Amino acid sequence: MTNSRLSRLPPWASRWLGYREHPPKEPPPYIVHLWSFIGAFCGLSVLQAIFGQAQYFIDREVPPILASYGASAVLCYGAIEAPLAQPRALVVGHFISAVSAVCITKLFGLLGPEKFDTLEWLCGALSTAVAIVIMELTNTMHPPAGATALVAAVDKDVRALSWYLLPVILLSSTVVLVTALLFNNIQRRFPVFWLQPIIPPTAESSTDPGVEAKSTRPHQASRSSSLTLGEVP
Repeated sequence: MTNSRLSRLPPWASRWLGYREHPPKEPPPYIVHLWSFIGAFCGLSVLQAIFGQAQYFIDREVPPILASYGASAVLCYGAIEAPLAQPRALVVGHFISAVSAVCITKLFGLLGPEKFDTLEWLCGALSTAVAIVIMELTNTMHPPAGATALVAAVDKDVRALSWYLLPVILLSSTVVLVTALLFNNIQRRFPVFWLQPIIPPTAESSTDPGVEAKSTRPHQASRSSSLTLGEVP
């Protein structure tokens, strides 16, 4: 979702998606602290209310919250201008980490329960390492997602969710993102970008031969005039 597309939306809608016609002024520190607190408190409260109070998730023994989203709260409600806190990194980073962890734990599970317990440390380390590399390759680095991969491999309650962990991760990331859009856009701006960072245009040297010819003519004229003057006795 680029700024050109967001600009076509009504101002009341585009504002809550992070679009500003003009660069916003930096808010005072107390405003930053206030909304960081409110956003993190409300966002994590909503997340725990969904998974901790809804009977649907209780019946499926879904943990009330994954610890990695506490770290995501630091980025998405506090350091909101950091590239690591943007929507693409948040959603895709956590999902990639969950997929890699579930796949690797499934492979280790083929060794049998006793062997798996012995190699659980290796499973956790490998899951996290693979998730980091995939996030690097896809440009979706989100540090808290590394904890998602680790927890999915070494925590028995999370590991028991198996493939059901994936929709849980997607819902958790969506809740964090929606609450971040709500609270961060009241007196601040979030996100800075959705898919790709906006690179401002830079002045580049012209490659137009006509421009180069025009720029060299004054030098040639001055050189020829100096030679002519030098030949006059």
